[in-house]
Amino acid sequence: MSQNLTALKTIARREVARILRIWGQTLVPPAITMTLYFLIFGNLIGSRIGTMDGISYMDFIVPGLVMMAIIQNAYGNISSSFFGAKFGRHIEEMLVSPMPNWVILGGYVAGGVLRGLMVGAIVLGIAMFFTDVRIPHPLITLATVLLGATIFSLAGFVNAVYAKKFDDIAIVPTFILTPLTYLGGVFYSVKLLPDWAEAATHLNPIFYMVNAFRYGLLGQSDVSMATAFALMFGFVLALGALGLWLLKRGIGLRS
Repeated sequence: MSQNLTALKTIARREVARILRIWGQTLVPPAITMTLYFLIFGNLIGSRIGTMDGISYMDFIVPGLVMMAIIQNAYGNISSSFFGAKFGRHIEEMLVSPMPNWVILGGYVAGGVLRGLMVGAIVLGIAMFFTDVRIPHPLITLATVLLGATIFSLAGFVNAVYAKKFDDIAIVPTFILTPLTYLGGVFYSVKLLPDWAEAATHLNPIFYMVNAFRYGLLGQSDVSMATAFALMFGFVLALGALGLWLLKRGIGLRS
């Protein structure tokens, strides 16, 4: 067990070192992007919108923007890193080593989660320049961040396993992840939508993560916390089981 923990820490430490080594690509771009969101949507447009669900528009969008940054970076980190390991053919060395599959998967997921946490902390720090950030429910806030980052790290892993070229790891973020994020209640309350659109939004898993995080920061949500956390735990278990099965079968990994 101690050997497995050492291997797990080694993979995670290598992932963190990679993130920090290219910090200009991993940490700076989301900080700049989110600053622009706060300036344009929060200050300029938000001053004209006024309030959303009884709170200022700037306060309303902060949880969604932080969660959006966490999701995108957790997903992007593991999809690019693991596919790079496939492309460099050194993932095969891990597969033939005595390391169990859960160690390989856990190490890469830990790297994605840590990048999500780092970016989330940076974006939350930027938000403090625009509004007073309060965290009335810190445990819900932390749990949502960890579960959300884990879910999309696992999803990024699955994407990387099936990807055959570098272009393939951009398909899901571009055509699935980004639309789901923007339609997940980041910039608006679901109560503003017509009935059919509101019903469709409730099929979007990101909607539940954004609202759980909004409840942690603002004490307000469009969904129950029990439903949101049940859904997030379900995704973690399902995607984790899929990732372990893919490693066991060697799908997309063994030539």
